[in-house]
Amino acid sequence: MLIVTRKPKQSVYIGEDIVVTVLEVQGQHVRLGIRAPQQFKVYREEIFERIRLENQQAAAVTSAALDEAAKLMPKKP
Repeated sequence: MLIVTRKPKQSVYIGEDIVVTVLEVQGQHVRLGIRAPQQFKVYREEIFERIRLENQQAAAVTSAALDEAAKLMPKKP
């Protein structure tokens, strides 16, 4: 993990396409601006974790449904 110290209005570049800028610091809260190409998805951690969990649940349901469907298929001789 890279740790850097930045002041408001200062930025960090990630590669050539992604820029993270400190917009404001208020007490323990930091506002960041992130500029990235559209093909990069940027999520807050709690949103990312919810998406990951929902994807895992959907995969489990799909797997269970496939197992049930397989039970209904006639067996090959």
